[in-house]
Amino acid sequence: MAQTNVTDDENQKTFIELFCSAEFIRGVDSELIFLSAINIFLSITAFLGNTLILVALHKETSLRPSSKLLYRNLAITDLCVGIIVEPLYVTNWTSVVKERWDICYYSLRTATFSGYTLCVVSALTLTAISVDRLLALLLGLRYRQVVTLRRTSITVIGFWILSIVGASTIIWNLIIFTWYQFIVAALCPVTTIFAYTKIFCTLRHNQIHVQNHVAQAQPSQAIPLNIARYRKAVYSTLWVQGTMVVCYLPFTIALALMPQRGIGIPISAYRTWHFTATLVYLNSSLNPLLYCWKISEVRQAVKETLRQLFCRSS
Repeated sequence: MAQTNVTDDENQKTFIELFCSAEFIRGVDSELIFLSAINIFLSITAFLGNTLILVALHKETSLRPSSKLLYRNLAITDLCVGIIVEPLYVTNWTSVVKERWDICYYSLRTATFSGYTLCVVSALTLTAISVDRLLALLLGLRYRQVVTLRRTSITVIGFWILSIVGASTIIWNLIIFTWYQFIVAALCPVTTIFAYTKIFCTLRHNQIHVQNHVAQAQPSQAIPLNIARYRKAVYSTLWVQGTMVVCYLPFTIALALMPQRGIGIPISAYRTWHFTATLVYLNSSLNPLLYCWKISEVRQAVKETLRQLFCRSS
């Protein structure tokens, strides 16, 4: 791709200001129309899928309230992506095609702020789910006394406050925002990797311990069943976590390589930024499918909800 020439005035622009200037954006109309069509479809699927998941979680009673709250919070962020962020990006791309630069600027600014807020809440919530699974293994019977619904609720509220405050720094201080992105991007995967590594090491140690003592005493049948259920829950969250990494990684790399000011930004960076952002928002449509596929309690609740819905409509 040929690099767009950037004047001295444009060197002082942020990428949002640059992405809403006629001098920079040329010849991308067909790509923006294509992206708009994709995001309209993803917006609908994210809305329908996550609404169904929220209804199913409300009816589901076998999941612990604290664990249900974390999954509900994740579904809420995905739902907000479908009804807020993706429509804002469609508005932004439409305004570029029609050369409505005032709408372009404010829609992209709002979409960027809300998108960062929701993505960080999602990342923190998935990290909390991995820590929750580790605590369930390490604490044993004390888990219910330590991980309460009240403490989980306070944690979730803290995630939203931190994400909103952090995303707002993009408006008034790009240096702080850059450090904020770096800390979140480093802390979440490190914590998650540590949690799952500790989980599998502990499970392996417990398996060896049981095998060494199986000849001396017959183990209770409840323990293997609980461990089997626990393993299934861990693998379910790993699927959700892995899908998030696949969807978020290209955008993270593209963002890290793109300068915050107009100096040297090629038009290819604009294309990459929006295509990889669309991949991020695809995650909000995939998560409901993963919940139904990997979490049997949610799958049964969704089936029951759909059955009741079709019975009423017929």
